[in-house]
Amino acid sequence: MLLHLHLVRHGQTYFNRYNRLQGWSNSPLTEKGLQDARRAADRLAGLDLAAAFCSDTTRAMQTATMILDRNETAGHRRPRLTPDMHFREQFYGYFEGQDMSMAWWAAGAPHGAPTYAQIVARYGLGATRDFLKAADPFHDAESDEEYWRRVEGGFALIAATPGLKNGDHVLQISHGNTLLSLMNRFAPEGHDLTHRPANGSVTDMDFDTDAPLDEGVTVVSYDG
Repeated sequence: MLLHLHLVRHGQTYFNRYNRLQGWSNSPLTEKGLQDARRAADRLAGLDLAAAFCSDTTRAMQTATMILDRNETAGHRRPRLTPDMHFREQFYGYFEGQDMSMAWWAAGAPHGAPTYAQIVARYGLGATRDFLKAADPFHDAESDEEYWRRVEGGFALIAATPGLKNGDHVLQISHGNTLLSLMNRFAPEGHDLTHRPANGSVTDMDFDTDAPLDEGVTVVSYDG
């Protein structure tokens, strides 16, 4: 079964505005964030959405609701929204809510890479998670292995959704670092993986639920 996934980065939050790591924490959408969600809603208003998923964070659920409201107003059947922890952003543990530059300095400086971009360039994106977990005094932050085990559970949840059929369109509200991570895994060439995609942007992927995950996901467009 081939599904067309439309991954929307949630609207801007106050933590986004203040350049803070957000992860599993909640932060309200700003006025710009509401505009981001409306822009994504207008872009997707013409699609018949068979299912909708988001993380169980307020920013994701609010963005999803605005998109589904607009879609329903445009005359489409409203699918059930499924919030689930598998679709959350990376968990930053002790560094949740901290200034990004300070957090990535703590993670990368011991390895000679004091910024997020330098960690990615020298060691790869997966190292940003492992280095941050090592720097976390409680070691609560997700490692790369822990992160992907959870995210892969989200794909499994979509694939097992009753009633979906070949060619269906599926909405998924996603997060900045998660979108970067998906691109790094499924389409690493030709994309800048040091900057998060814009709030309210849409990334389209095709998902063949019958294939192994690394063969079943194809990126159609990114950060549009």
